[in-house]
Amino acid sequence: MSVLDRFRLDGKRLFITGGSRGLGREMALAVADAGADVVLTGRTLESLEQTAADIRALGRQAHAVQSDMSDPRQCETTCREVLDRFGAFDILINNLGGRRVNIPTEEMPLETWQRMLDLNLTSTFLCTRWLGGRMVERGQGGRVINIASINSLVAGRGIAGRHYETAKAAVLQFTRATAADWAPHRVTVNAILPGGFMTEANQRWAREHPEVIATFKSQVPLGEFGPPEDLGPLAVYLASDASRYMTGAALVIDGGYTLW
Repeated sequence: MSVLDRFRLDGKRLFITGGSRGLGREMALAVADAGADVVLTGRTLESLEQTAADIRALGRQAHAVQSDMSDPRQCETTCREVLDRFGAFDILINNLGGRRVNIPTEEMPLETWQRMLDLNLTSTFLCTRWLGGRMVERGQGGRVINIASINSLVAGRGIAGRHYETAKAAVLQFTRATAADWAPHRVTVNAILPGGFMTEANQRWAREHPEVIATFKSQVPLGEFGPPEDLGPLAVYLASDASRYMTGAALVIDGGYTLW
């Protein structure tokens, strides 16, 4: 077997949240390009169907499931339904998340705090509990990839909404703890910690709070934001046998931002 063969995902099946846009879309396309079939969720049917069509153009199967996975009840229901419909998955990417609101801690309403924790943390727990749990039950191993953030490690500069740092730090520790629990079952659990990528969400931040984006960019040693497609190869690595001896890891991809 050549080294590149170890990155192949033929015959595997991926479930990804927030898979229709941004980093989720690029990871879904990359994993499909490596050979896997994909089930992707998101709130907007149009973008889901577009990404699914692009995956089918690669010769893979793709199924779009419209669901608001930030709502714990919807998330749990969707997890059960996809397991009933498709059976166990080989790869789970918990990609859903975002800062979304720029509210200082001293002004943060409790209901907003809880809603943002559900978006960034509870959805990761529920999908891991149901889809990752089925991997454990099946006994054939599997890959769980949690999308955390460099804000798991450092606070964002010039921006509020500290629910994000809190939830992403929790995602990172949840990754490590679950990796320890599931290692005997050959289910690896790893985290990707992206830095600045110019996704649709960050394009919105650039329009509404240009000073935040300018400050961020000025602190990146490589001098630029990352193109979203750069996350795809890393997702393929973690999803494949190439990373079979890695679990509980936190892989930073940030242009050097956290070096300072």
